[in-house]
Amino acid sequence: MNTTRSFDIPKHLVMEAYKAVKSNAGAGGIDEQSIEDFEKNLKDNLYKIWNRMSSGSYFPPPVRAVAIPKKNGGERILGIPTVADRVAQTVVKMVFEPEVEPIFLPDSYGYRPGKSALDAVGVTRKRCWQYDWVLEFDIKGMFDNIDHEFLMRAVCKHTKCKWIILYIERWLKAPMKMPDGTNAERHKGTPQGGVISPVLAKSLRKS
Repeated sequence: MNTTRSFDIPKHLVMEAYKAVKSNAGAGGIDEQSIEDFEKNLKDNLYKIWNRMSSGSYFPPPVRAVAIPKKNGGERILGIPTVADRVAQTVVKMVFEPEVEPIFLPDSYGYRPGKSALDAVGVTRKRCWQYDWVLEFDIKGMFDNIDHEFLMRAVCKHTKCKWIILYIERWLKAPMKMPDGTNAERHKGTPQGGVISPVLAKSLRKS
């Protein structure tokens, strides 16, 4: 048994992360393990995640690539992590997100805790009586094209926690298992479908 602890990660944080993952449901990753299957050996599975993250020996498995049709044609590739990896990502998110939340503007609604698209619609309804124009823009393929070097600079700017930095970097480098069974190396982007991806994308825009 590994008793070396490089990082102080509370066990209760892993349990809270698991509860969040369970509430969000979602499909299995490359191991095809469902949340129900994960729960059959819940205590040991959560211990393994905590033990490996605390010792610095946690390495994420490849994410499962799933092609989703777009409304305007073409496809969007989602990266689906395993249940265990979603728990690990949530552990990091629960610590990292409160560090970056204060820097976001009040009118930022996407992927924000306690905010939703309905909140944005409500504000828009009020302001449509105040202005005669609207600006709309979109960052094409934002999740797919994020520069890893720039992103890690942003992460290091927003946190000094060594284990957060370590695991975010490993998630960025984790390969993607394509539908044909091959593993594709990733040199840019953060998988749309990953727990940690939305807050990473937003932290880059505020750096």
